[in-house]
Amino acid sequence: MSEARVGSEKLVKLTDAAGRKIRQLMARDGVENGALRVKVVGGGCAGLEYKMDFEKNPPTPKDILIETGGTRVLVDVKSALYVSGSQVDFVDAMIGGGFKIHNPNATATCSCGESFSV
Repeated sequence: MSEARVGSEKLVKLTDAAGRKIRQLMARDGVENGALRVKVVGGGCAGLEYKMDFEKNPPTPKDILIETGGTRVLVDVKSALYVSGSQVDFVDAMIGGGFKIHNPNATATCSCGESFSV
C-alpha cells in the first residue's frame, strides 16, 4: 500500500495552543502514535462543516500528511480543496472556547462557527 502524500503547513497549520491540546487529548485517549484527521463534509447551516477526529489507522494514498504543532495532521485530498491555508487554534475559555478554524476560503460562516460555505 502506498504512503500518504507529504504536505506542509501551507495546507493546515496548528497553533502552539492547538498542538498542545491535541497532544494532551491524544495521550488521554491512548492514540499518541495516531494523527488528527481534519475533514470537510456536507452539512451544517452554511452548507459545509468541519469534522476533526483522531485517526489510529495508517494514512492512505488519498491522505495528505502534515507535521504541525508538534503532531501529525491528516487531510484527505477532497477536503484539502476547502481547507488550504487554514489555521486551527485552541482557545481555553469558559465561553467561546474550544477549537477554532480560521479558513481563508470561507465566504460565509454560521454564527456558531461550525459550518461554512465557499
